[in-house]
Amino acid sequence: MNIPSELRYTKDHEWIRLVDTDTALIGITDFAQRELGDIVYVEVNTIGQPLQAEDVFGTVEAVKTVSDLFLPVSGTILEVNTGLNDKPELVNNDPYGEGWMVKLKVSNPADVAGLLDAAAYSALVS
Repeated sequence: MNIPSELRYTKDHEWIRLVDTDTALIGITDFAQRELGDIVYVEVNTIGQPLQAEDVFGTVEAVKTVSDLFLPVSGTILEVNTGLNDKPELVNNDPYGEGWMVKLKVSNPADVAGLLDAAAYSALVS
């Protein structure tokens, strides 16, 4: 299972990567996409809304289930990965790269450091 060391993780299986001082990309982990199976649709209707950590920011639909997506830290969603509209399977094929889901303006970038590191997330899912 792929758990990149440069990312931070949540117990709900989302990952976050700061791309600059207060902007981050968010997606679901390799573990999560394997558990869900073939992803067929990603829905995010919270663009521009200020959200708190652990708020639901969207849903991911797989062949057999729908699962809520939880925000790792507080902030405002700036953008949704439009590439997932035509190719939701990118979440399965490249969950940490082209399969990212949203870009977030982070309210407090220091909160990211409080999330699980790769070792702690690995222990959670093993």
